[in-house]
Amino acid sequence: MKIPQSGTKAFLFAFALILNFTSLCFSNNSNVKTDSVKSKTISFKIKLKAAGKITVEPSALKFNKHLAYSFTVDDGYRSAYLTAFPLFNGGKISGPMINEWKNDQGGDGTNAKGLFYSDGFGNKIPFKLGLAINGSTIGDFSAFRGHLSWAEVKEMYEAGWDVLNHGFHHATKHGTNFLAEVTENAASIKQNLGFTMSHFVVPGGESDPGYQLEYEKDALANGSFSVASYLGSGPVIDVKEKVNLDKMIYARTFVQSSKDTIGFKTMDRFLATFDSIAKLSNPIWYNEFTHGVGNGNLWNLSMRFPDFKYYMTAIAKKYGSKGNDSIWMAPWQEVYEYIWLRDRIKVNYSK
Repeated sequence: MKIPQSGTKAFLFAFALILNFTSLCFSNNSNVKTDSVKSKTISFKIKLKAAGKITVEPSALKFNKHLAYSFTVDDGYRSAYLTAFPLFNGGKISGPMINEWKNDQGGDGTNAKGLFYSDGFGNKIPFKLGLAINGSTIGDFSAFRGHLSWAEVKEMYEAGWDVLNHGFHHATKHGTNFLAEVTENAASIKQNLGFTMSHFVVPGGESDPGYQLEYEKDALANGSFSVASYLGSGPVIDVKEKVNLDKMIYARTFVQSSKDTIGFKTMDRFLATFDSIAKLSNPIWYNEFTHGVGNGNLWNLSMRFPDFKYYMTAIAKKYGSKGNDSIWMAPWQEVYEYIWLRDRIKVNYSK
């Protein structure tokens, strides 16, 4: 909430935040049910040192930030836990770890100090990612497994990372039962982690033309409020005014290492794009995606850990708590839910 302050005399203001919204709930089969329109009033009083005219309105973005940045790693690869999680939170980054596919999903073995933005009051908040996972691949199958375990996913989820539906088997080929992919993955996460996912990321791969449309349709009809796909809104969404989130289809933008990466020239190009977006005058929401973030460029669709570390550290240094602190680095669902609530708040205030 934005409240300009000036002067020295204290004034007492009474506020009433009226939340008007249509509540949504899930049935046992994960179909979305809509309840009647409800409202909730939150009232409070504060003292301000301001004698002039005061305008009170919900912030376009949480903590009154200028840029909401969401980054999602697809497919639930173990490198998210071994490298990205400690890089963001602070802690021991894994050393090299050769997985079952003979690919290195580890990192540089260093101790990270963490990457942070602040809440505007001096409290640091670590960067967080979203995890788009396939339930059939998650498990503690071997010491050299390429995918996350349920315990690892649970730890990251409890630290504030999103878990997004990516289909149960990551199936895309001809004959795929798209509805089963959506609902079986939702059931798997519910059974193993105890919550219901509410956003879907279309898996990529060998497929019939237009297969993503089937995924979009079945996901939106079975518990997902939005879908990340090939075409749709974004990658830059202006959030100054009300945002149409109803059954949103979002176009993904991928950040990947070059096959012949030397130095960080490829990442510098991505950073130049990021900088141009951050300079936009209105508050915005920007999403990016990748796959693995270990030392190896997994399937040539990933970010090598040195690139990932360089990229995220550069963003944190410039836009995080050590820079101009203009970024809200939060997963897709967290930003979506803030905007959804923001657009349903009515503020009444009196002096």
